[in-house]
Formats: sequence, C-alpha cells, structure tokens
Amino acid sequence: MHYRNGREAKNGDKVVKLDFSNGKVVAFGVLHDAVPGNDYCNGNIAPVLTGIGACMVDCLHVDDLAELLKQAGLDKRPVGK
Repeated sequence: MHYRNGREAKNGDKVVKLDFSNGKVVAFGVLHDAVPGNDYCNGNIAPVLTGIGACMVDCLHVDDLAELLKQAGLDKRPVGK
C-alpha cells in the first residue's frame, strides 16, 4: 500500500485524503482496516475530532495546502494508477 507520493501506507498513519483529480483535501484522520497489496478503495479513515488549540502561525488553510500539492505535482494520481 502506498500513498500518492510513493510513501508506504500503514494502518495507524495520520492521513489527508485528496480528491482524485484536483488535489483538494476532502478528509483527514487516522487510516485503519487497510489491507496490504491494494492502493485503491482500501481501508477507512477515522476522523480526528478532538479540541486542539490552534496557533495560526502553525496552521495552513486547506486551499493553500492543495496549491502546494499542485505545485509539487501531487494534485493528481500518478499516470497508470
């Protein structure tokens, strides 16, 4: 199992789910129930619903993150995937 950027995926990872075509963030949480050997429709994301304090200097708006992903070429699935 591998993420869009090629990093190995493991249950328990904190993840950000991107729209398959435009790189927009559509969900975030903790990966669970994923089965090795499959990069598609595999596993679930448990949402993180805790009250975490926010220092704005340590945060990014999701649209800005999507733009950074686009600039890095990670806004779309790799060719052949």
